[in-house]
Amino acid sequence: MIRPVDMDAFRYLGQPALLARRFSVRVARRPARKQGCGPGAGGAENAVTVWTVAPELPGSPVAAALWRAYCTEVSDRWYLLHEGRRTDPAELEREIAAESGADLVPPHGRLLIARYGGEAAGSAGIRLLGGATAEPTRVFLYRGMRGRGGAVLLVRAAEEVARTSGAIRLILDTRGDLVEARALYARLGFTETEPHHDEPTAEHWFARQLGRADGRVG
Repeated sequence: MIRPVDMDAFRYLGQPALLARRFSVRVARRPARKQGCGPGAGGAENAVTVWTVAPELPGSPVAAALWRAYCTEVSDRWYLLHEGRRTDPAELEREIAAESGADLVPPHGRLLIARYGGEAAGSAGIRLLGGATAEPTRVFLYRGMRGRGGAVLLVRAAEEVARTSGAIRLILDTRGDLVEARALYARLGFTETEPHHDEPTAEHWFARQLGRADGRVG
């Protein structure tokens, strides 16, 4: 069970002085059984792990490592599907270097990093495109961190950053083979739309209307 994150805290994400501020949600795990013969043996211990989501600069070591892992997995999946091989190392390095993350730094956007029990787990970015439109990007979790609710937490946090920055509509795209991403966005209320650009690797386009920061529907 994931307890609701305090989204009011995200109202402060646009303030550089609070860049390092962390927001948390407690995740209750299955209780462990006590061992031994003493008092309480055989009983259950309450084990709680905390998800935290915080803004971070794209050039930080943690953000760079997540970006590399994201690029590697997404690129390798495409090449394994279409050509039966992994990405050429030189090409992978070019892909990683091609995105500096400058569009994920205020006032253009924001990058969020999720940690699970203090360990870096995943990322989500939001690009502010103008015209009250924003685009989620770099939504990613390390393989070992999946299935624990982190993806939903990251997307919802990114949505709140977009909303408090004035966006009332989100758009995004993904590939057909990234079925997990498509399922996640559909579950979170995104609907498929007509293409909004001609990027050759995009195969599915999604959009979602956001309520305004003042509570009104956009």
